[in-house]
Amino acid sequence: MNTPAAPHDPTAPVLIGALAPLTPPGWVDAGHHLLTGLQAAADHVNATGGIHGRPLRLLVRDTAADPDRAAAAVDELADLGASALAGEYHSVVARTAAARAHHRALPFLCSSAVLDTLTDHPSPWIARLAPAQSHGWRTYADFLLARGHHRIAVTAQPSAYWQAGTRILHDHLTPRGATLTTLDADPHHPRAVCDALAHHRATALLILTGVPEPALPLVTALRRDPRLTGLLIGAPAGQPELPTWTDRLGPDGAQIPFLSYLPPTLDPAAEQVRTTLRRRLGREPSFVAYEGHDTITVLAHALREHGTDRTALAHAWPRLDVQGTRGRIRFTPADTGPHQWQWAPVQVVDRDPHHPDRLRVLHQG
Repeated sequence: MNTPAAPHDPTAPVLIGALAPLTPPGWVDAGHHLLTGLQAAADHVNATGGIHGRPLRLLVRDTAADPDRAAAAVDELADLGASALAGEYHSVVARTAAARAHHRALPFLCSSAVLDTLTDHPSPWIARLAPAQSHGWRTYADFLLARGHHRIAVTAQPSAYWQAGTRILHDHLTPRGATLTTLDADPHHPRAVCDALAHHRATALLILTGVPEPALPLVTALRRDPRLTGLLIGAPAGQPELPTWTDRLGPDGAQIPFLSYLPPTLDPAAEQVRTTLRRRLGREPSFVAYEGHDTITVLAHALREHGTDRTALAHAWPRLDVQGTRGRIRFTPADTGPHQWQWAPVQVVDRDPHHPDRLRVLHQG
C-alpha cells in the first residue's frame, strides 16, 4: 500500500490522484481517452525534470460512473498524500468528487464534467477546465436555429445531467420562436421513439442518452425509418466523438452534430501532443484526451510555481496562466461554483459521411 511521502524527502514522488470511468457502467471510451491524456502529460512532465527533480506519479482510480465509489476514492487519495486530484468525465460523479474534495481540503482540477452546479457554493479547492453545460449547450441551440430548426424534440434518460441539458435548451430555444418537445417514449424502445417523432413532425431529434445503450440501437432505428427521412439527429453531449460510436454504427453514425471542445487549428506544440496521443490511442484523439493532457499541464505548472502544499495550490487558481493544447488557460472565480476556465473553445462538429474518421466544423461558439 502506498503511504504519504515525507515532506522533507526531496526525491519522493509528487502524487496526483486521477479519477476516470474505466469500467461499465461508466463510459469506458471516455475514461480511456481521459486517462491517456493525463498519463501522456505526466510522462512529459517527468521527461522535462519532474517537479523540481521529483517525479510526478498518478494514482489512478476507476470511478465506474459511481458517485459513491468516487467519494471513497477521494478519501483514499487524500489519505495517501496526494497533492491534488485530477480528471473525471461523468458530471454527477464529478459533482460528488468535488464535494468530497472540498470537505477533505484537496485541490481538484476537474477535466471533463460540464454540469453547471459542479459545486453548490464557491469553493477555493475546486477548479474546472471543461466549459459549463449552459455555455456549450446554448451554442448548440444557436446552431440548430441557424440551420432553420424550430420543431425540435429530445429523447432523454432520467439523470440530473440530461435534465439540466433539456432545461438549458428549452430556455434558450423557446424565446426565439422554437419549440422543444420531450418525447413521451422510452429511448430503450426505438420503435416508440420513431412513432412519436412521426406524430410530432419534428425536424430534429436530440439524443440525450448513454452509449452504447440505448443510443446506438436508437440511431440505427431512426436511420431505417422511411417516415423520418431528412430528420437531423443530434447528440450535443458528444457521444459521436468516441470510438464505440463509429465502430458500431459505421456510416449511420456520420452527420450527427455534437459539441467538441477543440480550437479550429492546433498550434505546433499542440500538434506534437496530438501525435503522441494518436500513437498511444491508435486513432485520432478526442477532445477528452486533450482535456486530460491540459489538466496535468496546469497542475504541473502550479506545483512547480507554488509547491506541493494543498492550501498553496488552492490559493493559486486565480494566478495561473498556462498554455494548454487548446489555448491560454486562466481561471476566474465563479459566484456560485468552482474556479472556471472561461472558456475552452466550443464547436459544433459532425463526422464526414465519406470519411467517418474526419470531423467537419459546422458552427463556432
